[in-house]
Amino acid sequence: MVNSDEASAASPQELYRHAKRLIPGGTQLLSKRPEMFAPEQWPPYYREARGCQIIGLDGRTWLDMSIMGIGACLLGYNDPDVTAAVVRRVQTGSMCTLNCPEEVELAQLLLAIHPWAENVRYARTGGEAMAVAVRIARARTRRDRVAFCGYHGWHDWYLAANRQPQGQTDALQGHLLPGLDPGGVPSQLAGTAIPFAYNDLDRLKAIVAEHGRELAAVVMEPTRAVDPAPGFLEGVRELCDRHGIVLVFDEITAGWRLCLGGAHLRYGVIPDIAVFAKAISNGHPMAAIIGRADVMQAAQESFISSTYWTEGVGPTAALATIRKMQAIDVPGHVAAMGRRWREGLEALARRHRLPLVFGGHPAITTLRFDHPDAAALGTLLTARMLDRGILAGSGFYASLAHQAEHVDCYLAAAEDIFPELADAAAQGDAAARIGGPVRHAGFTRLA
Repeated sequence: MVNSDEASAASPQELYRHAKRLIPGGTQLLSKRPEMFAPEQWPPYYREARGCQIIGLDGRTWLDMSIMGIGACLLGYNDPDVTAAVVRRVQTGSMCTLNCPEEVELAQLLLAIHPWAENVRYARTGGEAMAVAVRIARARTRRDRVAFCGYHGWHDWYLAANRQPQGQTDALQGHLLPGLDPGGVPSQLAGTAIPFAYNDLDRLKAIVAEHGRELAAVVMEPTRAVDPAPGFLEGVRELCDRHGIVLVFDEITAGWRLCLGGAHLRYGVIPDIAVFAKAISNGHPMAAIIGRADVMQAAQESFISSTYWTEGVGPTAALATIRKMQAIDVPGHVAAMGRRWREGLEALARRHRLPLVFGGHPAITTLRFDHPDAAALGTLLTARMLDRGILAGSGFYASLAHQAEHVDCYLAAAEDIFPELADAAAQGDAAARIGGPVRHAGFTRLA
């Protein structure tokens, strides 16, 4: 048994080992497991966070050049304007028997940015907001099946895609996270979630041809890593219109990073429902489901209700965040920082003959090693960056807090590290150099 005093005295790694005995999976979010970065080396906990700097429990300061709160902190950690608004709301009371007026103010703001939409509902996390959107679509159409591409959370409607007959492959392979076990998802949901690949309009047409009268929704991100092929989004929209299917755009991860209001505004294709979370409230729990009134009013025909969807901090944080984004070109800034990072690393990789492959939009860039020891090389990169006080993983989510000096700090460290990485790639001994285990590639049960 470890009490609070002993926990504070324990090293961060000791505390995480203890946490794994208390918390199944060690953390509440797969993407925050140290095993996804550099097991036994990645700092598992923080004490303070400001801008793009983190102070760990042991007092060490880290420059975060990784995923910035899993993309939630688009303005940077502890943004002063958002924090000030949240503190005021907390000091005046963030929860009571009555409703907070900020939810009405936020609805007006969201609908002003999205003139195509007429109604708004709220949740507090992206996964549950997507579940709300799918519930509304099913209630509106009185249909059960959903066609989707991409990753959309942990709820039954989505993981049902992996309720496959024995011997069949992982249906979610290629949709961001492989190997997601549908344990606990009722087997009766098998066949209700049907995947298709992004930019593969022919596959979606085939799904609609077979199941069109049973499809409640097509659920997808308007973009994640690449731009839509010419006519792809327009083709999806036309299919949904022709067959009475609700088109749901998941704008949780990439959306507001690319365009104020979401990527669908950038591409000019309008959904029936759009879902926002993560970046709209800069690290405070908040999610919004917006849409056409004739679709959204179906929320009144199904029971969709939760106590903490009514607290005041989430809407307050979202109002402050969105208003700051209206005043500052955040998408332009993060794209510039992402390009600087990517172009600098590409030049270093060419110079050192490192097989680095980059993907994604500049604002949400990914990197991987095109090498049989890719996981070990990625772990070695992370471990060596940790030695230099930098959090680095398999990509970079730029924020408003990141400046050229932060990117250049990363590139200077990479200049020192890349010769060893190149040698490890040539020798095939990256795993032996890490000083700990190789990182996990996806969802894995922890010992």
